Amino acid sequence: MVGNDGTRLTVLSVAYPFAPVGSDAVGGAEQILSILDRALVNARHTSLVAACEGSRPAGRLISIPLLERELLEQPEKIWYTAQLKAAIDRAFLLYRVDLVHMHGLDFYEYDLPPGLPVLVTLHLPIAWYGAERLRRLRSRVQLCCVSQSQRRSCPPELRDLPVVENGVALPPWRAGQKKSNHALVLGRICPEKNVHAALEAGRLANTRVLVGGRVFPFLEHQAYFKAKVEPLLHAPKGGAGHKFLGPVGAAQRERLLAQARCLLHPTLAPETSSLVAMEALAAGTPVIAYRSGALPDIVEDGVTGFLVNSVEEMAMAIRHVDEISPEACRRAAERRFRKERMVEKYFDLYRALLGGRNTNADRALVCEHPLEKAYA
Repeated sequence: MVGNDGTRLTVLSVAYPFAPVGSDAVGGAEQILSILDRALVNARHTSLVAACEGSRPAGRLISIPLLERELLEQPEKIWYTAQLKAAIDRAFLLYRVDLVHMHGLDFYEYDLPPGLPVLVTLHLPIAWYGAERLRRLRSRVQLCCVSQSQRRSCPPELRDLPVVENGVALPPWRAGQKKSNHALVLGRICPEKNVHAALEAGRLANTRVLVGGRVFPFLEHQAYFKAKVEPLLHAPKGGAGHKFLGPVGAAQRERLLAQARCLLHPTLAPETSSLVAMEALAAGTPVIAYRSGALPDIVEDGVTGFLVNSVEEMAMAIRHVDEISPEACRRAAERRFRKERMVEKYFDLYRALLGGRNTNADRALVCEHPLEKAYA
């Protein structure tokens, strides 16, 4: 059951129900899905993407409606799950799917044909899925971690899971590009991302902070923005003058990262990875981050940024961030975070899951940009 013409594959990627995918995707899971979708299309496979309206995949979108609601509570979440189930059913009705790649936190909600190869990328902290649930499901699906740090956080019986570390596109390098004096925060606006700590650090360092990101329609996220972030955006006269930019697309994100003096990442979540930190380093921009999850594996303290433990330490790091070389940041990204390496490793997993059922299809799974040996 490999490839409709014996040489090409049909891969169904399933997103989280209410997070759009495409080049301008906000969340890390959605960005990784979008990179793989584009790579499949470029390699002339059929890429199907089950996701909400507003998504702009390179492949074929099997869409579900997007509710125009300011808040999403349990009834809406149940409705979204039902809609995505129906979209998956449509995909199986209309196409001969060879492999399913699940990216959502709720992957276990969906029934798939028995015997069909299924890969589940665990983009979020292991505890958020439930270790017991993962133990039960690992015999039915192939689970995959996104960092060595995430795998180390697994219970012992899950520490043999494969790891495919995230990667990002490397923008053109402009040596000697002039930096602005502002700091930058990018990502979801929610309590665990701790955005207000970056604003407080910027105030202490007398440095303006620009905040780009989406406030998702969850009650807790909306309340956090109003109570913790909004008050700090209205600096007193003579203050730093922080600014909320709202959601930013890929082109704007690339421009903002290239111009920023540094990226601030005071997350409290046990980060499994950090695409925005990788993107910043690729742009030659140092990262100042809390020591959370995988961030100590991404940011080399004193070389590509600073690892800190408090608002006060972050403010001090902002004052010293000009000591970090943009060239050192870029070299680290070139060495470790190229998206092509990530794509090739996922394609290797696809091949393994298909089990050599069709040698022509197996040969067809070749990365769009084969990696140089230096990055293998």
